Amino acid sequence: MPVINRVAEFHADITAWRRHLHASPELLYDVHQTAAFVAEKLESFGVDEVVTGLGRTGVVGVIRGKGASGKVVGLRADMDALPITERTGQPYASANAGKMHACGHDGHTAMLLGAARHLAETRNFSGTIVVIFQPAEEGGGGGRAMVEDGLMERFGISEVFGMHNLPGLAVGEFAMRVGGIMAATDEFTIDIEGRGGHAAMPHLAIDPVVVSAHVITGLQTLVSRTVDPIRSAVLSVTTVNAGTAHNVIPRTARLTGTVRTLDETVRTQMEEGIRRLVPQLAQAFGASAAVEYRRGYPVTVNAAEQTGFAAAVAREIAGEDRVNANADPTMGGEDFAYMLNARPGAYIFIGNGQSAELHTDTYDFNDEAIPHGVSYWVRLAERALPVQ
Repeated sequence: MPVINRVAEFHADITAWRRHLHASPELLYDVHQTAAFVAEKLESFGVDEVVTGLGRTGVVGVIRGKGASGKVVGLRADMDALPITERTGQPYASANAGKMHACGHDGHTAMLLGAARHLAETRNFSGTIVVIFQPAEEGGGGGRAMVEDGLMERFGISEVFGMHNLPGLAVGEFAMRVGGIMAATDEFTIDIEGRGGHAAMPHLAIDPVVVSAHVITGLQTLVSRTVDPIRSAVLSVTTVNAGTAHNVIPRTARLTGTVRTLDETVRTQMEEGIRRLVPQLAQAFGASAAVEYRRGYPVTVNAAEQTGFAAAVAREIAGEDRVNANADPTMGGEDFAYMLNARPGAYIFIGNGQSAELHTDTYDFNDEAIPHGVSYWVRLAERALPVQ
């Protein structure tokens, strides 16, 4: 079954909502205008209940179907933008300096609003659909905040589903996989202390720059020589700071970076390896090193049953040959992981076409994807909660 006719009919309305949101981006939990816009739309659609302030600034809409099923399914979109100055040149470009919807959360929010409108009109399902609009996905842990604020228990959610646009995947196509689909996102800071001195007399100093070079090289062996080659890990040292002058060996150096893994066992292995390796390498040069390791978002893990179901729904919309149910995972992170840790579900990708990459200043959500995404949400609700 292709795109739903009724959804195609109000494509222009959803596009207008999306572009309004794009022009008014907000960061992290400070999404008050966006949340108010979402709540006002949900109220106008006649959803049964609108709850604001969950997880600080999240919004939840409750839509009850025709039948008596007690099952409750959650559908989630993210609302926040990124601290980027936009360069798209679009007439609806960001009006908020230094803020931009560079990841398509404006599109995600608009598509879920479109689905809420259709579901509230038709009620062609038995049970309850909960539409979840989450703040602070971009580094703020808004998904965790909503879960900790009682999202699942308060609304009785038994399964939860999420969707994200993907540049490079054709419009009208979908991709997903069972298991880890997005990575855990951890960060580390390494402070190395040596002994400063004159650059002309290095034998009287303990050079933390040299130690840093060996630490950077040594860290890569954790991936290449301790992690099973058929499992995934990425370790990137992204900043190196030391020294202030050409002729001075500094006393200290600082390295920072990120670790990405698709498996909690490998995640723990990498943390333990960094904590073990770095101080010993520094000590070998007569220096010392302190490691700070901060765990970020966990692995986004799709449950087998719900992912198979999501793939079947996507095939109804897109056709068999336009759904990849065994897509490669990505080493990017996603805090929908917290919701999937709380309830089984699936996180899938929808094609954004040949657009600029996510998190770049020329990215824009492709409005042609809207009918496909809204139709997917509607069919998922109807298939998950069929009227008997």
